[in-house]
Amino acid sequence: MGSLSSTGSSCASALRSAVRSGARSYAVPSFAPSAASPFSVFDRNLKVAQRDRAARNKERSRLTDYVKDDVAQSMVDRLLDIKRRYPVVLDVGSGPGFLSKHVDPEITQKMILVDPSREMLYRDADLESEVPLERIHLDEEALASHFDENSHECIMSCLSMHWVNDLPGTLIQIKRTLKPDGVFIGAMFGGDTLFELRTALQLAENEREGGISPRVSPMTDSQSVTSLLNRAGFALSTVDVDEIQIAYPSIYELIDDLKWMGEGNAVVNRRKTLSPETLYAAGEIYKELHGLEDGSIPATFQIMHMIGWKPDPSQPKPAKRGSGTTNLADAIGEGHKPLSDS
Repeated sequence: MGSLSSTGSSCASALRSAVRSGARSYAVPSFAPSAASPFSVFDRNLKVAQRDRAARNKERSRLTDYVKDDVAQSMVDRLLDIKRRYPVVLDVGSGPGFLSKHVDPEITQKMILVDPSREMLYRDADLESEVPLERIHLDEEALASHFDENSHECIMSCLSMHWVNDLPGTLIQIKRTLKPDGVFIGAMFGGDTLFELRTALQLAENEREGGISPRVSPMTDSQSVTSLLNRAGFALSTVDVDEIQIAYPSIYELIDDLKWMGEGNAVVNRRKTLSPETLYAAGEIYKELHGLEDGSIPATFQIMHMIGWKPDPSQPKPAKRGSGTTNLADAIGEGHKPLSDS
């Protein structure tokens, strides 16, 4: 998602504040698969290596969980909005277990964590959890190789699918794994995520190096994700967009945190280096275009929440056209008169 370059500045957590703004009706992210795919946008092996590296430094990595923890809490709230309870929840792209931090035995009796990064998957294995956890080292794009069809009632995914190359195929596998009338609850980064960083890097690189390169991952919009859910065969699908804004002391702390989140740039055709001069220029442009009054800079994380259900005959269906039994005039009232043509 973000640039790989870093100057190793400290976290400065006390200077960061997360502010959730109202939902908006647009954009969100796109994701990653196998590097062997002819349609690969992301280098999946590199992404696993980045996340493994981040997880090995447990203390530093845990300090950067703030965005995913916030989104995980919001996702569990959405799970609680569903009247039924699920004994087992399958967490796809789980990381160390962001969702599991926010559940208890009244919500579910077990969570199965699936992640392609073994180091990240087991990063918090030494911490206690309120519900039993089963960890499976598995790529999100290979669910069908491990889980039977119609085997789970609830599948969730918290901020991992923006690195999936074959997003339609992954959604189809999730739907296949669900039991009829099972639910998928997911969240992905959206199209406006890190737009401030993207524009600052592009302007600086164009000015200093005479061209631009992909420094922030491409992302899709909410309409496209709705279409993908429908294409995968989900019923009653809904998508809504939210935003989280974090204040950082400078571009260096932002990039450093992205590194320890495991969210460094993994675009296949990325440039592997970024000169210190270009990064410095990007920091100055960032402050000039987006800087806050206190001297810090904002970073926007756009979150697209989605819910889809595996079709089942028991689900409500729209009434057939022409099947209405109420006269429109009766519904409006006898005193209503039609508009005059004059």
